[in-house]
Amino acid sequence: MKFATPEGGRPDDILSVVAHILGDLEASAREHLGVCVPSVVTHGMTRSAANISPDWIDFAAEETFSTSLNHTTHFINDADAAGFAEARLGAARGIAGMTILTTLGTGIGSALLVDGDLIPHSELGHLELDGTDVEHRMSNAAREREGLSFAVWGERLTSFYAHLEKIFSPELFVIGGGISAQHAEFFPYVRISTPLVPAHFLNNAGIVGAALLAAEHLANAKRI
Repeated sequence: MKFATPEGGRPDDILSVVAHILGDLEASAREHLGVCVPSVVTHGMTRSAANISPDWIDFAAEETFSTSLNHTTHFINDADAAGFAEARLGAARGIAGMTILTTLGTGIGSALLVDGDLIPHSELGHLELDGTDVEHRMSNAAREREGLSFAVWGERLTSFYAHLEKIFSPELFVIGGGISAQHAEFFPYVRISTPLVPAHFLNNAGIVGAALLAAEHLANAKRI
């Protein structure tokens, strides 16, 4: 089931949608909640808001949602959540060395994985190339906004991923986000040496990762 993001995406409006979703869940599924959000998340606080309401900046997300919903809530960056899912159950499972997951959507999110472990808080979509953040020219939103063909967009993506190759020497790139379902249409135009694969969970990787995170917290709580 999908729910539209409220216009503006302010915390209070998102909280209302989450409360509505909770009403449809069985009690056993609500002990711990995982929420992925397009923001840097540290110590339960959302710290940035590149493509969402600025009200999320330095917002006590976990405390606010946990108190308002009366359920323990765990926030994680959406790309980090996708990376967590792909490392545990998806395309990056069992990969030694570094894997870089990127989500191509409104912006470009990223997750760094080393031997299956997540290194959180990377923001590779904000790397500067050609005088601007790469997501301003290379996100799927930029492709749609400029009416780019997959061939032209693939050339732009090549410069981005080639730059990441130079910096990180990864073993694998995993591509998520809504456009990942159409990977066959643009992967042939991304000319790099590192293998490039779609996320196993495609655009649902972040949802799966947030759920896995909540499940781990629940399991840890029960062991205490």
